Amino acid sequence: MFDNFLIRSDSLRNDVREGEIVGFQLAVRNANYRGVFLSLHNGYFLEVDGTIYPVSSQTFEINGREPRSFEEIKTAVWEHWNYDDEGVLHIAAPGGLASGAHTVRLQQSVLAAYGYLPTDEEWVKNPPVPGSGAGSDKTPQIMSYPMVLTEIEEAR
Repeated sequence: MFDNFLIRSDSLRNDVREGEIVGFQLAVRNANYRGVFLSLHNGYFLEVDGTIYPVSSQTFEINGREPRSFEEIKTAVWEHWNYDDEGVLHIAAPGGLASGAHTVRLQQSVLAAYGYLPTDEEWVKNPPVPGSGAGSDKTPQIMSYPMVLTEIEEAR
């Protein structure tokens, strides 16, 4: 049920750097009521209007820090993403998205810490691909969100 609220509905924006649209962003919530250590956050399955954006095109902004790749985040073993804190998912996509309505499909991948599981060792070395269902923690299915892009987010 909480899957329906993982994206803030008014948060879809294009990212602009030095006057050029370099991608887009959206605000996301943590599905786990206890929060999560960032090193366990593995990225997102993300599809917009039929185009899939792999984890390699994603960066994540949380805790007042600049956006970081999920490769960098997996070393943030002492940094926590609290349940009530909103993160910003940035997607590198030259030209961004067109203004108007979009269908966003998303699944959050968090390698939950519920004690030792047989998959733990392998997932540390080779995290599951978001969208495969493995490592999805509290978001067992890919959810669809109707969203509207209405304005451009200027670079900081």
